[in-house]
Amino acid sequence: MSRQEIINLTTRIFVEEFEVDGSVIAPEANFRESLGLDSLDYVDLVVMIEEDFGVKLVEADFKPIITFNDFYTTLENKINAQ
Repeated sequence: MSRQEIINLTTRIFVEEFEVDGSVIAPEANFRESLGLDSLDYVDLVVMIEEDFGVKLVEADFKPIITFNDFYTTLENKINAQ
């Protein structure tokens, strides 16, 4: 799966499932502040990522994520490690 496919699919998840304004999703934007998700939303996000990408994210995976680029890289690395 290409990085652009990851970006497109995760953007769809954020916009459709979490009702995030697509204009706040930018590579260098702050991931947590832009999404404004609570802890239960993160659980839902992890489930959706597992279903759509076939990889499992754990709490430790989110710690180094600051920007959307960091999120895409983390996801891309998990997918490529399979």
